[in-house]
Amino acid sequence: MAEENKVTLYGMWASPYVKRVELALRLKGIPYEYVEEDLRNKSPLLLKLNPVHQKVPVFAHNGKPIVESLVILEYIDETLETGPRLVPEDPKFASGQALCKRCMRAWSQLSCQTQWRRTR
Repeated sequence: MAEENKVTLYGMWASPYVKRVELALRLKGIPYEYVEEDLRNKSPLLLKLNPVHQKVPVFAHNGKPIVESLVILEYIDETLETGPRLVPEDPKFASGQALCKRCMRAWSQLSCQTQWRRTR
């Protein structure tokens, strides 16, 4: 049974995109394995899981890789139905869903800008 919902997150400690996915997994109470990747010396597994972009985060659910943090968040919310929803599912809040997704994107951009300023 545990193998049916094996979740692995491949990331780098300083990536705000990885932190976004980690936060969602913790919020929903989903146990996961974290694999730290060195982006200067990419592992063969990372290149296999994300051959096009070759970057993190990569979310693997039962061996199926998913890339791009916002896509990962939508997948987590729609597929792994534990914990609170990240985006409301009630149809009367359909405009709220779009607003939540826009807020997630805006938060992402803001966190990336903040991260960039800290490294300068």
